[in-house]
Amino acid sequence: MDKFGLPARYLGTQRKSVWEEYVQLAADYNPLDLGQGYSDFLPPEHIISALDQVVKNKNVLLHQYTRGCGHPRLVSVLSKLYSRFIGRSINPNTEILISAGAYGALYCTIMGHIDDGDEVIIIEPFFDCYESMVVTAGGTPRFVPLRFNNNSSSELKSSDWTLNPEELENAFNSRTKAIIINTPNNPLGKVFTESELQMVADLCKKWNVMCISDEVYEWLVYEPQRHVRMASLPGMWERTVTIGSAGKTYSITGWKIGWAYGPANLIHNLHVVHRNSIYACTTSLQEAIAIGYEKELDCLGQDNCYFISLPRQLEQKKNYMADFLSKMGMRPVIPDGGYFMVANWSSLEPEIDLSAENDKYKDYRFTKWLTKNVGIQGIPPSAFYSEPHKALAETLVRFCFIKQDEKLRRAARILEEWKATK
Repeated sequence: MDKFGLPARYLGTQRKSVWEEYVQLAADYNPLDLGQGYSDFLPPEHIISALDQVVKNKNVLLHQYTRGCGHPRLVSVLSKLYSRFIGRSINPNTEILISAGAYGALYCTIMGHIDDGDEVIIIEPFFDCYESMVVTAGGTPRFVPLRFNNNSSSELKSSDWTLNPEELENAFNSRTKAIIINTPNNPLGKVFTESELQMVADLCKKWNVMCISDEVYEWLVYEPQRHVRMASLPGMWERTVTIGSAGKTYSITGWKIGWAYGPANLIHNLHVVHRNSIYACTTSLQEAIAIGYEKELDCLGQDNCYFISLPRQLEQKKNYMADFLSKMGMRPVIPDGGYFMVANWSSLEPEIDLSAENDKYKDYRFTKWLTKNVGIQGIPPSAFYSEPHKALAETLVRFCFIKQDEKLRRAARILEEWKATK
C-alpha cells in the first residue's frame, strides 16, 4: 500500500475530465473554439467600471478579508433580489453563502449534506462535477435521464427531452437524501416547466428529500419561456438549496463568485464546510458584483436591465448558429435557455471517417475528428451522462454561441467550405 497514495474517497473520481482533455486538444490543434462555455466579449461596462472603482477605492477594508460566508454588500443585494422571486424575506446572514463560483457552492452543499450511504438522484444530462462530488462525500448517485420525446416535428427543441414520471418515481426510496436538478439545463438548454418541477417537488415532499437546484443560467431564458425557481413552489423553500452564479450572469466566469441560498438550517451546513475549506472569497470582486446587482435591482424588468438585454442579444446568435448548423447537415436542438446548442450530427456519419479515433463513444470520436479535420471544436455531450446512459448522447455535439458575431460567421464559413468539398 502506498503511504502517500490518493485517499480512498477520491479513488472513484480520478479519471481526467472532458475539460482537461479538450483544452489540451485545442492547444494541440488550435481550432476555432465553440466548445468552452464562456463568452469571448467583454462583460457589461457597468461591471468593469464597478471593479475599477473598487480597486482604486481608498477604503482599505475593500482590499482585505471580508466576512467569510459572504461580503455584506453582496449578500444584502442578493437577499433583496431573491426575496422578490421566492415570495419570502431571505436573511442575508443566515440564508445565503457566497463561495468560489457555483462550483464552490455546489461543493459546500453536497459535502454539507451527503453522508456515507446516502443516495442522490441526479437528472441527466448533468454537469460532471455532480457525480464526483457525491461520490467523494460518500454518497451513491442514482441517475434518471431526460428522455427524447419527439416523433413528429422536424424541428428539434430542448423541450423534447422530458422526465419519465414512472422512472423518476422509482428512483426515490428511504435512502434518498437529495436530488440535483439543473434548470436551464447544460447542455440541452431545457427550461423545466412548472409542472415538471412540481412533479419533482411532490416526490421530494413524499420521501422527505432535499433538492439541490442548480439555476446558474436563471437569467438566460428565451421568450416565451420563463424560469421557475424550485424554492418558490409550495412547501419547497424548506428543503431546497439554490445555486447561483455571477460568472454566468455577467459573463465573468474568471471572477469565480457564486452562491447558494435556502433555509437557515440547510445553509448552516454549507457555512461549516465553507469555513473549513474555502473560508472567504475575494473582497473586491464581491463588492463590484454587488454594485452591478444593485444597478439591475433598480431597473429590474426594464430594457436596460442586463438580465433582459443579454438574452435578447443571444437570441440572434442562437438563431444564426441553428441556421449554419442546419446548412451543414446537422439537426440543431433549439434551446429555451442557456448559451449552448446541441445538434444531432448522425446524418454526416456516411461522409466522414472516424476510424482514426479510439474513443468508446461516437460523440468523442466525432468531436475530435471535427477539431482535427475541419478546425472547429465542440464538446461531446456523453460527458454529461453516467456510464449506463452515455449512448443516449452519442449522436449529439455541444456548441457554445455566446461568442462574437465574427467568430460565429467564421465558424459558418469553415463549415460551408468543408461541406462544399463533399
